[in-house]
Amino acid sequence: MGLEDFFPIWDKLTANERELLTQSAVKRAVPKGTLLHNGSADCVGLFIICSGQLRAFILSDEGKEVTIYRLLAHDICLFSASCIMDSIQFEITVEAEKDSELWIIPAKVYKKLMEGSAAVANYTNQLMAERFSEVMWLMEQIMWKSFDKRLAAFLLEESFLENSTVLKITHDKIASHMGTAREVVTRMLRYFQSEGMVALARGHVELTDMKRLRELAK
Repeated sequence: MGLEDFFPIWDKLTANERELLTQSAVKRAVPKGTLLHNGSADCVGLFIICSGQLRAFILSDEGKEVTIYRLLAHDICLFSASCIMDSIQFEITVEAEKDSELWIIPAKVYKKLMEGSAAVANYTNQLMAERFSEVMWLMEQIMWKSFDKRLAAFLLEESFLENSTVLKITHDKIASHMGTAREVVTRMLRYFQSEGMVALARGHVELTDMKRLRELAK
């Protein structure tokens, strides 16, 4: 499929705008673990995900990570082109969580489209508002929701993304996603195991009582 199948407002662009995008956008295949964007100084361009899964996260001065959101097929990563928006002041890193394929629209090209097309400008503002809403939701979860509820919700989300109740994920990786220490994750997972909600093995977490996890995550 071409770029027109993934850009949501393709039908609202003029012929010249479509030609500009077609000529400038680059399709790229990236293996799992590839660092695609690293902070505001790294203004790669707009990412449009064709397949796979990307992860956007923030990194503290101490090296602690917190996952902001995931990006799946047909999602768009706006923060990778943050240099075109002066209002974005915080640093976000984007990596490929799975082997992925994506279109990259250069930042200068997308900025030109924004300046010349009301449809693109309106869509960009809408997308930016949605992403900031996700960030604010996450901050609320971290500040006000107990860790056992957050962990249950995280495990359920992982199960949905992987379409499996057996998660190939380490305690370290869970800690990185959730912005906490591995020891905290390990203690809570062991408690979940004692309650029959999960079964733990090296590098694996099996969800054994989905009903109770859903009730806990509420």
